[in-house]
Amino acid sequence: MPEVLLRAENLLFEYDDLLLFEQLNFSAQQGEVVYVEGPNGSGKTTLLKILCGLIEPTEGQIYWRDQRISSAHIDYRQNLLYQGHQAGIKSSLSARENLKWLLSLKGLRPGLDKIDEALALSGLMGFEDVPCGHLSAGQKRRVGLARIFISNEKIWILDEPFTAIDKKGVATLESTINQHAEQGGLVFITTHQSLNLTVPSQCITLD
Repeated sequence: MPEVLLRAENLLFEYDDLLLFEQLNFSAQQGEVVYVEGPNGSGKTTLLKILCGLIEPTEGQIYWRDQRISSAHIDYRQNLLYQGHQAGIKSSLSARENLKWLLSLKGLRPGLDKIDEALALSGLMGFEDVPCGHLSAGQKRRVGLARIFISNEKIWILDEPFTAIDKKGVATLESTINQHAEQGGLVFITTHQSLNLTVPSQCITLD
């Protein structure tokens, strides 16, 4: 029986008297991809940030392996990879230096060959030593996304990861998401892409 990794109970989020969602419940297990869907302004990004512990829900709880994430935050964050709309990189550092720095925050110190391989898979071959301040917005996002090709986190939370990525990049990322789930990982994702997944999936729809 697959293990339930993340569970939400009675989530409600209200901001400036605007109710984004309420009585939201779900259970997500290893080996699964969870789509978060809804129109613009429905709270998709807000929900992902709540799952990451970046925003507190107005009401309700998130559980990581049956422990509140507020109580198990160290273990939870070590098992979490979040890619939001912002690249989360330093403009003065190169793509290679940024990826090395991002991975070091999780205690990972892969060799240069692994870092360059991840950047190549992310579509950044030839840009490894370019300062990120000189890269396009799409290329900057790819630097952050390159982490998933080396990642050892159980849970990936990806907010529109396919933005500004070409067809080859989409296929590579799609394959990596499938592989991660097949190996017991869990992926939460918002996307406008129609994905070809071979693993179990569920959908959380926000109105």
